[in-house]
Amino acid sequence: MGLRTALYDTHVAARARMVDFGGWDMPVNFGSQIEEHHAVRRDAGMFDVSHMCVVDLRGAKVREFLRRLLANDVAKLGKPGKALYSCMLRENGGVIDDLIVYFLTEEWFRMVVNAGTRDKDLEWIRAHAGAFGVSVEPRFDLAMVAVQGPNARQRAAVTLEPSLAAAALALEPFYGHAGAGHWFVARTGYTGEDGWEIMLPIGEAADFWQRLKVAGLVQCGLGARDTLRLEAGMNLYGNDMDETVSPLESGLGWTVAWEPQGRDFIGRSALVAQKTSGARRKLVGLLIEDRAVLRSHQKVVVPAVGEGEVTSGTFSPTLERSIGLARVPAKTGERCEVEIRGRFFQARVVRPPFVRNGKAVAAI
Repeated sequence: MGLRTALYDTHVAARARMVDFGGWDMPVNFGSQIEEHHAVRRDAGMFDVSHMCVVDLRGAKVREFLRRLLANDVAKLGKPGKALYSCMLRENGGVIDDLIVYFLTEEWFRMVVNAGTRDKDLEWIRAHAGAFGVSVEPRFDLAMVAVQGPNARQRAAVTLEPSLAAAALALEPFYGHAGAGHWFVARTGYTGEDGWEIMLPIGEAADFWQRLKVAGLVQCGLGARDTLRLEAGMNLYGNDMDETVSPLESGLGWTVAWEPQGRDFIGRSALVAQKTSGARRKLVGLLIEDRAVLRSHQKVVVPAVGEGEVTSGTFSPTLERSIGLARVPAKTGERCEVEIRGRFFQARVVRPPFVRNGKAVAAI
């Protein structure tokens, strides 16, 4: 038996298909995964993401600490109510995890890390926090629900306390956040659609989930969340990046703040060396041109250049064709081949995302 969120019994009662995900018993779908996917692209869906780990960091030097810990720079967060996405790196530049960090006050930042990396993340953060006098508090008392889709914020607003709803509706896209008591709303997500991620006391989660259903949001599982994030070109930790690769090899160079040059974040020296010499690999999007489905670990062959590997692959419900991400040699051009069950299929190399605002991007 795996770990369970505060909504586990609610999902079981709804006859969701439960699977193990990073040590948690989570719903993969509540019925048709494709219908759940379309609900988010076309209207509004909701996800239980309480398996994610919320961590509060407090102390007089917490900003200084995070400027050392993260590849992106929290100096960009000039006023409370803002957040940013970053990678947390090993000294060799490998990605320990990708995360979002929120600025609440000068002595209080909040971080959300991945479920499967929770224990190693906390160990790493604590190992470095002591030198800055920063306290590290995992918020196991909080649940987390994501509402995503073009109509998600409007539908979900009626379920919130009026003053919090007004503040949440006024948040700037993206990464703005607001709070009231133990409730916290961020204009963030993992689907490529607009929406909120809402943190709330675990004892209030089941009632909130029911209110969202009444408001017209569709229950969605991890299956739709994966097809949605892949269409949006978003990395999945453990697939598209991990401790063996750097952000520069994972399509995440934009998350590294190189300036100011004097900021010595963990992993900087390794990234500078890689940037100077040139990364040997890069992460690209793939469109298969035959009737086949891309899956993780399939071999990619780039004639006269070298080989790579599909890191994530699926059938795209929006595009009605197979899409994927792959780590390939840096000199890869516009074409490659993918080995699927002993046969080689032609694929086109594209730049993610595949879908924006519910439709195929122009280059797809």
